[in-house]
Amino acid sequence: MLGMFPLMALVVIAFNGVVFFGGTLFGAGDAESAFLEPIQTIGMISGDQWTITLGDVFVTASLILLFIEIVKATHTGTAAIINHALSMLVFIVCLVEFIMLDGFGNTTFFLIMSMALLDVIAGFTVTISTARRDLGVGGGIFEA
Repeated sequence: MLGMFPLMALVVIAFNGVVFFGGTLFGAGDAESAFLEPIQTIGMISGDQWTITLGDVFVTASLILLFIEIVKATHTGTAAIINHALSMLVFIVCLVEFIMLDGFGNTTFFLIMSMALLDVIAGFTVTISTARRDLGVGGGIFEA
């Protein structure tokens, strides 16, 4: 059951929570401010100060979940097909929110939406490639 759930949805759900409740949760006036507020500043050996924002955390979490989704795409079966369909739904929701809703038209959400699209494309591509290899089609034992 958990194999069917698209992990990118977790980031989108959390992003929605910050957009709709960000002002109260993070003490910011609006969602955009919540994503730009520094969470932590780390002093580097070079003398530079690395400032980490909530938006940075969301993008990093999305990259990690995208990697896990691509690894999950190597499995074939009904769960993988349902996962790809739900991943497509996550991307469509992201696209609609990005275009139509206030608080979602920013670079952080654009990057998350782009990763959701990559999840869809990579998922279908990897699954098709894996399925072809499993069947021995295209370069396998059945090729003349």
